[in-house]
Amino acid sequence: MNINHELLESTTEILFILSAVGSSNGLILAVYLFFVRKNKSIAQLFLALLLLMLSIRIGKSVFLYFNPDLLKGYLQIGLSACFFIGPSLYYYTRASFGTFKQIPRPWLLLYGILLVVVLAGGIAYPYEEFPLAWGEILIPYVIYGQWSVFLVMALYVYWKNRNDAKGKPLVKVVVIGNCLIFLAYILAILNWIPGSYILGSIMYSFILYLSLFVVFYRDRNEKPEGIDKYQNKKITEEHALPMIAKLENAVGSSGLYRNPELKLSDLAQKLNIRSHQLSQLLNDNLGKSFSTFINEYKINEAAERIINEPHIKIEEIGYEVGFNSKSAFFTAFKKIKNTTPLKYRESLLESQQRSDL
Repeated sequence: MNINHELLESTTEILFILSAVGSSNGLILAVYLFFVRKNKSIAQLFLALLLLMLSIRIGKSVFLYFNPDLLKGYLQIGLSACFFIGPSLYYYTRASFGTFKQIPRPWLLLYGILLVVVLAGGIAYPYEEFPLAWGEILIPYVIYGQWSVFLVMALYVYWKNRNDAKGKPLVKVVVIGNCLIFLAYILAILNWIPGSYILGSIMYSFILYLSLFVVFYRDRNEKPEGIDKYQNKKITEEHALPMIAKLENAVGSSGLYRNPELKLSDLAQKLNIRSHQLSQLLNDNLGKSFSTFINEYKINEAAERIINEPHIKIEEIGYEVGFNSKSAFFTAFKKIKNTTPLKYRESLLESQQRSDL
């Protein structure tokens, strides 16, 4: 009996650790994306919001599973977070395949409406006074009904952009992972599979670390190739010229270079060519690495804005043209312009003043 009891306690502790670690780390990652990482893309903002809402929801599940007497206020917060999971997933998927420069107003309006409904409904009908509605009858069906609608919409967006999705493995992991977590909670509500409630929490931990692995593996394997790597496989000038024109149009006209998360494979996908072909084109025909090619566009725009927009801080311009840090901006600027951004501004202003005299 003692052995069985100890085994049960050990199993419970392992389940608690596996399920809780994902929730806590997801919360940390969400805070990092929101407040620490600079020059965030719109997709990253919605990913951070998705992680935050999921972490709150999963955290509630973990503590309720191991402590059935959890305060009703905590249960209400955990369930309320579910209202934002579906929209966050859908808008993250939309933003990942779009070229949004700012968050569309209808998206913000929906979040505003949801926030008002959640706060007003929570105050008018608190879990403490209406446990049946929150726990068994009305609200869970509204939550999972709304979540399912946005989940289907996110799947549709992913399917519609499935060709572009080949270069975005993280989106695939996030979308499919949310489907699995949603399924686990549905099975728990229907009580079809014992333990499926905590399974959703454990699955979230697994999906979170799988996502981090995908990002790490992708970054590790998409470093700009060396200039001499494809020395004996040059693209002929006849084929290279139209490819270069298409490349410059895709990067320059659309402002694609401003995306700090732009990868070689992303650009190759836009051009409908393979990554190694794009690397050959850049290295052999243009004599530049991928990072140098993109940085030239960033620095050229920055140089123009440094002169035409003297009221804006130089560091802010660096972030706005697509650099993740001040040091990266200054290093790239000096490499391309052979001077610092500040000296560049001062020298041109001095020359303008002399010409005015």
